[in-house]
Amino acid sequence: MKASTDFSGLVASAPRDVGSHSSLQRLLAVPGHVPSKTNDLLLLLRPHGDPGAAGEERDSRHVVFFHGDIQNFHEDMAMQPEGAQWLRWSLEQVALTLGRRFPDRHVWVVRASRMYLHKFSCYHNFVESNMFGAPEHCLYSANFGAFHQLRALLSHGMEQANLACPLQSTPSGFSLMIVGFSKGCVVLNQMVYELAGARADPHMSPFVESITDMFWLDGGHPGGSENWVTDKQVLKELAASGVSVHAHVTPYEVCDPMRAWVGCEHGLFIKTLEELGACPSNKLHFEDEPPSIHNHFKVIQEF
Repeated sequence: MKASTDFSGLVASAPRDVGSHSSLQRLLAVPGHVPSKTNDLLLLLRPHGDPGAAGEERDSRHVVFFHGDIQNFHEDMAMQPEGAQWLRWSLEQVALTLGRRFPDRHVWVVRASRMYLHKFSCYHNFVESNMFGAPEHCLYSANFGAFHQLRALLSHGMEQANLACPLQSTPSGFSLMIVGFSKGCVVLNQMVYELAGARADPHMSPFVESITDMFWLDGGHPGGSENWVTDKQVLKELAASGVSVHAHVTPYEVCDPMRAWVGCEHGLFIKTLEELGACPSNKLHFEDEPPSIHNHFKVIQEF
């Protein structure tokens, strides 16, 4: 048995409905900035019957979710003893939850391209990472990075799903929210490191400026530092960007005495942004309950 599962070799396919929800589509091996760097996507289409704008403007509002460890497609989780007990938080279920949270937006769930030991999600198409998914953050590059990968995935995904205004160029009115949960927050952290260079790049800045909100949901990874961005110069760019920052945490991550640095980094992240003039929203959920992985997952529902 292989010690890891790598999804980058899957053959791309046309969108297909998943389960009984007719608006939920699975897009396999969607190419990124480099064609060989593929990610599977789930797309939950915004209900056309909802009130709001019509046509291309309606198709211009999106939210993207990056999942944590253990989370996977329903059938993959069901086959793993550790995953089967958390099927409520499969990628399909999370997409539906986010659809209720953001009813005016199309919902995209990005599946990590590698799941080491069927458990540890690794976003190495977005940020250099070790086999357990602990990142090595870097500044913006014209050839690699989180913004390049996400823009390419959305562009190709929109083409496959026959959505209006695919992102050959960022269309007027395009609006993007980004949500990271647990390990998925490494992608948001990498974007923060890239912000200065991306905003200065005329080819990337329109896409970056379309991001209205970023949500960190109980961020954490197995590395010994940088669970949260604490570099003041890097955070200065985030504070100046106009992006609304939201941090939702639970005792599972920020009150663990064995990983005390996570809570310290979270506090410094919020404090530094406030000192720089930003107004991040910050909420500790389940503060009167003991730390548990159940409540860690539940923050996806509560934020």
